[in-house]
Amino acid sequence: MPLALLALAIGAFGIGTTEFVIMGLLPQVAGDFGVSIPTAGFLVTGYALGVMFGAPLMTVLGTRIPRKRMLMVLMGFFIVGNLLSAVAPVFAVMLIGRVVASLAHGAFFGIGSVVAAELVAPAKKAGAIAMMFTGLTVANVVGVPLGTLIGQSVGWRVTFAIVAALGLIGLAGIAKLVPDLPKPEGVRLRHEVAAFKNVQVLLAMAMTVLGFGGVFAAITYITPMMTHVAGFAEGSVTWLLVLFGLGMVGGNLIGGRFADRALMPMLYVSLGALALVLGLFTVTAHHKILAAITIALIGALGFATVPPLQKRVLDQASGAPTLASAVNIGAFNAGNALAAWLGGLVITAGLGYTAPNWVGAVLAASALVLAILSAFLERRTPAPGPAAAAAEQRHAEPVHI
Repeated sequence: MPLALLALAIGAFGIGTTEFVIMGLLPQVAGDFGVSIPTAGFLVTGYALGVMFGAPLMTVLGTRIPRKRMLMVLMGFFIVGNLLSAVAPVFAVMLIGRVVASLAHGAFFGIGSVVAAELVAPAKKAGAIAMMFTGLTVANVVGVPLGTLIGQSVGWRVTFAIVAALGLIGLAGIAKLVPDLPKPEGVRLRHEVAAFKNVQVLLAMAMTVLGFGGVFAAITYITPMMTHVAGFAEGSVTWLLVLFGLGMVGGNLIGGRFADRALMPMLYVSLGALALVLGLFTVTAHHKILAAITIALIGALGFATVPPLQKRVLDQASGAPTLASAVNIGAFNAGNALAAWLGGLVITAGLGYTAPNWVGAVLAASALVLAILSAFLERRTPAPGPAAAAAEQRHAEPVHI
């Protein structure tokens, strides 16, 4: 694997840290600004919305910019946003800082996935994508707990200043290590948008929403589930999330390795096993040791789907994959939001704190059904003949907008 992937992983580590560390610092932030915890929660919501809408927006704006330069611009947004958060005099300024930082998230992972795949041989593309996403998974094991500890001990502003410094390291690494890859000839915004007419691209994104949504249906409500059902102390939840993060790291690497060998079978296994484990979590959540093991398995199986899903989008949108890749990152966040909402509904309905696990199981099983449907439709679609290939080549010639 080329060293350039390390630079991308460092950027991903910083982005993953800033996304999730705020959850452990909300009480301190709310207290300093004199706002309620629910109001401080807009720092989480605002970031998620920024990722969803910022991914396609920033990618479209960067269609005429070489990918390396665009990655550097995105890291600039990330640095500025976190610095704003670190020095914010009032809550509104911090919220703006969070949104500015979020604009880098989706486009960075979307464009970074394309760059990572181009840096290696075709048979290693999913592994390269997984290597970049390792930075995100390691952030949940190291960056988030350490950032939370620093924020609670020294002050949350120090945490965001350190995250901004991580952004500077990532920016320097990209500038030094990522090669100047040539822009693909003949690809314009129309080609990027046209990828969304491909039903396979849409199916892959739907799998992303449902599959990863299944993970967050359970994990969003992990604290009340583990304290009220399993009997853990509140202080133990941090370590349970570290277990979840360790599972993410392992699952991400395994998913990348096997997706390069057999992408669709890897999706069948990971999504099917994820649905099964989420269903079992309604039982294992009542036992401390079994609950801890299940949490690690959910992290592993959930992130085992990420490299194959991202590669599936790249493959199906080949020729103009950048926008589709970035939008698929937004799809992960859409799945998180959908699952959290559905999980809250079943708890509010009085079905108990373990009910979101059934929601997650249904979502993951639905993603598996879509994966099977996608493969079925692909088998029924005949390979293009020489005439169709020639027509496709003519269609791929430059189209200016």
